Amino acid sequence: MPTELTGLTAQELLDGYRKGEFSPVDAVRAVFARIEETEPALNAFVRLDAAGALAAAEASTERWRRGEPQGLVDGVPVTVKDILLQRGMPNLRGSKTVREDGSWAEDAPSVARLREHGAVFVGRTTTPEFGWKGVTDSPLSGVTRNPYDPSRTAGGSSGGSAAAVAVGAGPLSLGTDGGGSVRIPAAFCGVFGLKPTYGRVPLYPASAFGTLAHVGPLTRTAADAALMMDVVSGPDPRDWSGLGPVSGSFRDGLRDGVRGLRVAFSPSLGGQVAVRPGVAAAVRDAVSRLAGLGAYVEEVDPDFSDPVEAFHVLWFSGAARVTQQLSAVQRELLDPGLREICAQGARYSALDYLAAVDARMELGRRMGLFHATYDLLVTPSLPITAFEAGVEVPRGSGLRRWTGWTPFTYPFNLTQQPAASVPVGLDADGLPVGLQVVGARHRDDLVLRAAHALYEAGVAGIAPPAVA
Repeated sequence: MPTELTGLTAQELLDGYRKGEFSPVDAVRAVFARIEETEPALNAFVRLDAAGALAAAEASTERWRRGEPQGLVDGVPVTVKDILLQRGMPNLRGSKTVREDGSWAEDAPSVARLREHGAVFVGRTTTPEFGWKGVTDSPLSGVTRNPYDPSRTAGGSSGGSAAAVAVGAGPLSLGTDGGGSVRIPAAFCGVFGLKPTYGRVPLYPASAFGTLAHVGPLTRTAADAALMMDVVSGPDPRDWSGLGPVSGSFRDGLRDGVRGLRVAFSPSLGGQVAVRPGVAAAVRDAVSRLAGLGAYVEEVDPDFSDPVEAFHVLWFSGAARVTQQLSAVQRELLDPGLREICAQGARYSALDYLAAVDARMELGRRMGLFHATYDLLVTPSLPITAFEAGVEVPRGSGLRRWTGWTPFTYPFNLTQQPAASVPVGLDADGLPVGLQVVGARHRDDLVLRAAHALYEAGVAGIAPPAVA
């Protein structure tokens, strides 16, 4: 079947279905042909469902034939990170401690909305164990690799989703982001990733990492992410911390451009972060284009120091909680790094936790004031490009944990702000570079609008990988 269909965005697929140029069956067959080509090199999937996807695609094709599509993404191939519940599919979360048997009878809210809108579920994408780190390898599924260089990491923890989108194994994927887990792999794999405002996409079951954990789309373009947000946003009664109904569409105003927006550009968070020259240059060039498009750009830093200690208290405590009920035998099956942070998290006191919450609230206050002056903050997504696969930190870096090389991402999980990674070029090694756009809470529209302006200007989006 025509693998060139795998190079189309979701909106291009929908347009083709509408015009009768090709069908959801054609698209799904092309996706599985592409997976067969790329999966041996990448290991982006923990489970595939070719029979179920083809049956869903056949039903969708019949709906399109009648001119009665079921919803906004009817017939579009979608992948789901193996952290989110999906009816009929084991949710193993990258761990040998989770049993496959069970009814698996419930969808997570975002998965349920996609199902209601006719999405075709292709498979479950890989994750590190319980999504605990910024790269994707686990005792269960092994190492997930980068489409631009399989010797390098895809990032994480939504690494399988980002790699799948990058190679054309479905234009839409659902990921989760507790400290950068959508934006990190989006940056490393050259795709678009959005962490929406906390609660905008409902989550059930609640994450052990609490209100750090967001659900968001990984796509090829900001326009596809806006489409996906129109599907997965909105309240769900199972999420006690979710936001209320969405007003309008995330696609409204997407093409309004950036003219007149006040943009703060912080290339290194006030010198706190050492950014590789290739990354810094690509991001600066993209920011200059924002100015050329009419944004008021000022090089200025947000008023905060690295909140990593507070983040560690909250993150490591969450990891300890998610593994609390495991037996000694089960604990021996865990990723050794996960065992380490669980032990550390179990040693924190309630007062330690509350002090971290205080630090988080202060950071939120500072960023709220910052956005009273600036509509958007732009930074690199990461200070580096993809490094060796199978390790938590770059070899020889002297870093201990993944947070050492992700200083631009986790602060905005603490503050619950919307943030996106936009692909803006390749470094000298041919590896993708990401630019991060951060908005005030509830201004997901501005984040998507600025990102879309970069795509329309030809600044965002890079050549697809040559993995075969």
